[in-house]
Amino acid sequence: MQELADKVAAITGAASGIGQMLAVNLAVKGCAVAISDIDMNGLEKTAAMVKKQNGKVSIHKVDVADRRQVVNYAADVATQHGRVDLIINNAGVSVAESIDDVSYEDFEWLMGINFWGVVYGSKAFLPYLKKQPEGHIVNISSVNGFISWPNHAPYCSSKFAVKGFTETLWQELRKTTIRVSCVHPGGIRTNIARNTRFYKSPGNQMTHEQAVKEFEKVAGTSTDKAADIIIAGILKNKRRILVGPDAYVLDFLTRLFPKGFVRFMATVTDRN
Repeated sequence: MQELADKVAAITGAASGIGQMLAVNLAVKGCAVAISDIDMNGLEKTAAMVKKQNGKVSIHKVDVADRRQVVNYAADVATQHGRVDLIINNAGVSVAESIDDVSYEDFEWLMGINFWGVVYGSKAFLPYLKKQPEGHIVNISSVNGFISWPNHAPYCSSKFAVKGFTETLWQELRKTTIRVSCVHPGGIRTNIARNTRFYKSPGNQMTHEQAVKEFEKVAGTSTDKAADIIIAGILKNKRRILVGPDAYVLDFLTRLFPKGFVRFMATVTDRN
């Protein structure tokens, strides 16, 4: 996508974190934003931040795990704004539990948001994107889309799945005017760790609060910076967007030691 001014972007999970700052920073560039989440209070705060930038914004209460709601969201955005040029499937949650003990309900809840939400968002908005001279689909995966982490099988599974889905989507749309980007953030200072459905840490030694503090120590990239990196990647039509220095380091290590790094991650997390 060469230009964002006067475009319309739909953003899921926009009540806080990366989604919130994507809305604000896109508005700065003259892009109207249609923000969605289940947290209406958070969406109101995001909308106020957008309006401070003199941006145009619409609010949509959407559970991305509900296909009908996502389909209606796409239609509502097109109706209210007259077009849709960009969809950013950002909504995400986490569960910390072993594969042996994680409940099917928690696993399905996470996959509904992290994976099916991306599928629904991509498919629901695609017909509207095709009506424009150019369109863009941005799906947020994670560094956990190419590295695994003990006691986070649901999260890693969903992010690996988002990566595979998005790369296939890129292959299928590569000869069209629709661009596709897969985003892999490293440690970003969001509330995802605090909001995790927490049962046990990788080494079964930390409380939820301790795990949150550890995450905040290594989360070196602000949500504002993360949003700027993603937007820069969109403007460059990058197929793969790494966010944060740690994302580049982890990507390098997994390429250099494809087998050994899996063993390393298992060992280093035993102390946590």
